[in-house]
Amino acid sequence: MNYYKHPNAIVESPNISNGTRIWAFAHILPGAVIGENCNICDHTFIENDVNIGNRVTIKCGVQIWDGVTLEDDVFIGPNATFTNDPYPRSKHYPERFLRTLVRRGASIGANATVSPGITIGINAMIRAGAVVMMDVPPNAIVFGNPARIEGYTSTLEPILRVNEEAAFDSGLIREINVNGVRFMKMPMVTDLRGILSYGEYGKQLPFIPRRYFVVADVPSKDVRGEHAHRKLHQLLICVKGSCCVALDDGYNRDKVILDTLDKALYIPPMVWASQYKYSQDAVLLVLASDEYDADSYIRDYDAFIGLVKKN
Repeated sequence: MNYYKHPNAIVESPNISNGTRIWAFAHILPGAVIGENCNICDHTFIENDVNIGNRVTIKCGVQIWDGVTLEDDVFIGPNATFTNDPYPRSKHYPERFLRTLVRRGASIGANATVSPGITIGINAMIRAGAVVMMDVPPNAIVFGNPARIEGYTSTLEPILRVNEEAAFDSGLIREINVNGVRFMKMPMVTDLRGILSYGEYGKQLPFIPRRYFVVADVPSKDVRGEHAHRKLHQLLICVKGSCCVALDDGYNRDKVILDTLDKALYIPPMVWASQYKYSQDAVLLVLASDEYDADSYIRDYDAFIGLVKKN
């Protein structure tokens, strides 16, 4: 036996890998599979149809039921609750329990509740006490009941934030901490008749638009985007209200706020972008360099990371 088992733990599974530590009053059923160097703390229960990756930490008072998979480097906080049946009744069992997947590097805080059949994305952060009812995007930070996105994690510490006041200090273009993404300064004229803003190709516009679309009336808890483009260039202007944009080139992440007519955000191909925290009155204008093509979208984050590394 190449793992540690406390004398007061019950371990019925033969599928426990090297270096894992299982502490007092934990109970692991025969079908569970647990990877290397995990830490299974006191008073935990792990059912049969459960797969746990390497270097996973499960704190005290956690029950992991049939249908749950935890990938590598996941953290589960004290008394976090998993579920696998959306309509439970005593002595009534579904033919098959819903599958819940917690992707690698994700963290679930103390007393959070995870509904059945959802996926928590890579490196996501579920704050303590959150009630997660829907899939959580990669790198998202969620809180509340029901859980909603409040921001995105970063590979850099501390998280780099754009200084809005200094956004244009260096001139027309201001570089952001994601490859190729930059702010564009758009002219804005204000007088008694109102506000006029414009852009011309070769001056303010970095490409000739072949398409535009407008996003409006988005509830603040919802997220738009969550994809990258293979060849498409985009320019985002929040013409009313405000929204946040999370950006990811596969190595670095940053987040910015769009909240004025004279601030445009240029996003080149192969940048994963998500918009969130829309104000109730937000209207986002997006200019695109080409016509709509479904094949140009990369909607799976793992596929995006794979293409970035390949290139």
